[in-house]
Amino acid sequence: SSFDVAVVGAGIVGLAAARELIQRHPSLAFAVLEKEQEPAHHQSGHNSGVIHSGIYYTPGSLKAKLCVQGAALCYKYCDQKGIPYKQCGKLIVAVEHDEIPRLKALYERGLQNNVPGLKLIGAKEIQEKEPFCRGLMALDSPYTGIVDYKQVAQSYARDFQEAGGTILTDFEVTDMEMAKESSPESEDGLKYPVIVRNKK
Repeated sequence: SSFDVAVVGAGIVGLAAARELIQRHPSLAFAVLEKEQEPAHHQSGHNSGVIHSGIYYTPGSLKAKLCVQGAALCYKYCDQKGIPYKQCGKLIVAVEHDEIPRLKALYERGLQNNVPGLKLIGAKEIQEKEPFCRGLMALDSPYTGIVDYKQVAQSYARDFQEAGGTILTDFEVTDMEMAKESSPESEDGLKYPVIVRNKK
C-alpha cells in the first residue's frame, strides 16, 4: 500500500499525532503502523492515568502552557466522547515545617501557570478531605484527575479511521529507507518518499 504519511506506533502519542494531522490535511492518505494486535497495547494502557493540572513546570515554559491547556482539552474531549473520568483532585502535603516554604513556592508556581482552583489548606482541612492523611499544610489541586488513557487512545483511533485513516496492526516496521527517485513536490511540501518495510 502507498500512503502520503505513515505514523509508526499506535500508542496514544502516535494516534493523537495522526488524528491531528489528518484533520489538518484531509486530502492526504494517512496510515498508522502498529506491531501489536491492537492500539495502545503497551504504556498507553498501563500508566497511572493522571490528568496533570500543570503545577510543577517552570512558569512561562512550553511544558507549563501545554499541560494546563492539555488538561482542559482532555476533560472536554472525554465529555464529548462519553469517556469516564474522575476529577478527584490531589493534595500535596507538607509533613515537616521545613517543607512549608517549598509548598508555598509550588503554590505560587501553580498560580503563575494559571492552574485552576489551587489553594493552601491547613491540618484540619487536610483531614476533612483525606481522613487518613496527616500534615501541617497542603496544596489542594482540585483540577487534577484520572482517566483510562487506553480508552482515550482507542477513541483517537476511531476518530482517525472515521476521518479516512488506515491503521495496520501486526505490522512491525523493521526497515526504512529513502526512495531512489523523489516525486515532484506536492502542495503540502511532501517531496521525498520513504519506503517502509515490515518482517512479513
